[in-house]
Amino acid sequence: MTQPIEIRNPRTGKFDYVILPPPPRLLVHQCNRARRAQIHWKQIGLAARIDALQQWKQAIIYEREQLTQALVTDTGRLSTSVLEIDTFLSTINRWCRLAPEILQTLAKNTATPFISLQQTSVPYPLVGVISPWNFPLLLSTIDTIPALLAGCAVIVKPSEIAPRFVAPLMTALNTVPDLRDVLSFLEGAGETGATLIENVDLICFTGSVATGRKVAEAAAKRFIPAFLELGGKDPAIVLESADIELATSAILWGAVVNSGQSCLSIERIYVAESIFEEFYHQLVVKAHSLELAHPQLDSGEIGPIIAEKQAAIIHDHLLDAVEKGALIHCGGKVEEIDGGWWCRPTVITQVNHSMKIMTEETFGPIMPVMAFPTIEEGIYLANDSIYGLSAAVFAETEAEALTVAEHIDAGAISINDAALTALIHEGEKNSFKFSGMGGSRMGPASIKRFLRKKAYLIKTDINRDPWWFNNQ
Repeated sequence: MTQPIEIRNPRTGKFDYVILPPPPRLLVHQCNRARRAQIHWKQIGLAARIDALQQWKQAIIYEREQLTQALVTDTGRLSTSVLEIDTFLSTINRWCRLAPEILQTLAKNTATPFISLQQTSVPYPLVGVISPWNFPLLLSTIDTIPALLAGCAVIVKPSEIAPRFVAPLMTALNTVPDLRDVLSFLEGAGETGATLIENVDLICFTGSVATGRKVAEAAAKRFIPAFLELGGKDPAIVLESADIELATSAILWGAVVNSGQSCLSIERIYVAESIFEEFYHQLVVKAHSLELAHPQLDSGEIGPIIAEKQAAIIHDHLLDAVEKGALIHCGGKVEEIDGGWWCRPTVITQVNHSMKIMTEETFGPIMPVMAFPTIEEGIYLANDSIYGLSAAVFAETEAEALTVAEHIDAGAISINDAALTALIHEGEKNSFKFSGMGGSRMGPASIKRFLRKKAYLIKTDINRDPWWFNNQ
């Protein structure tokens, strides 16, 4: 029998919510039911699927106040929760607009005059999505929406750390009969996710490298595709010619938005020696201007650390850096306030790659700044990582920045800005190194991950083929 899981409130530290994971047998039944419903979902066609998603969107808008409150309680922050909902709703619209062109059937001639080709695709029947706690709504639906439009059924297992948002989503979903049969959200922890992988035809996972390895291995044993978006240690390179005012503002946002709890946060900053002092002094001044969102949600810009385990990791990274000679200019500690864990924006210098804060994913509002003597050294430092998710380059001209960006081992590079993939989803990209595997979850290619290509090779005349046996 499965045991209830108590859920912690990140602002108060109190365990004020309970979820009950489904027994494995019930989960298997749910997967089988969704797979059967997918047959109808595929047959009703793309136009009907678009209509169902738009109905769900309107129902979510009706439930928006409840959804906002649930996300705020899940994460302890308000403005980012509002942005998360807006991004989710715009994602539905974007995919509904793009899908008809991307999913159209193509017919064309082949190199052989009497053989034509009709190219089509078949959706995977059942997609599983396992998502993290830092952006609970957005990351549980970023793969779900294109998969549904492709014609798949989808079962989502959000993080057990931030599950409250599921209830208002399901309230809205239950108003759309066609969609509720092929989309559901599970409550549960790692055991539930493992059972889900055993019963789906494709798995999407967003989370840590350690868990991602387990997901990939489980999927490989079943011979099903696994699309993994894992950790990051995103670098920013600031060249001598860069606009320091622009660079410090962009990097500050890219490093501390959502209290740095994002895989695409800027976590390492490399600055040309000639502008190093001016750069980090400006960054410190701007970091000092940000306040904690406490005691009220609108008291400041910096929300609490959502996961208690993450607060311990941030503390450990800061302690390790200081013990090895790093100098903290602002912030610099994880503090407990009224039961929640908080960390002010922190700027650190005198750092190097022997420190965890420069090599391991910190996932907090921490900005270690390191000088480089030459551009080649800056590129080397940026690439000296097991991760390769995103990065940023700042220079006077776009051409100068792009020249550097070409040498960075990462899937998306923001030019004279930071963490743009949080908001701009059109560009296709892959995760480099241990930051993930599989096709792009951004851009038009994203929806194609959920389709198996199928070709009809059609003979168009009654003449004998030249390669047939002569005596037949």
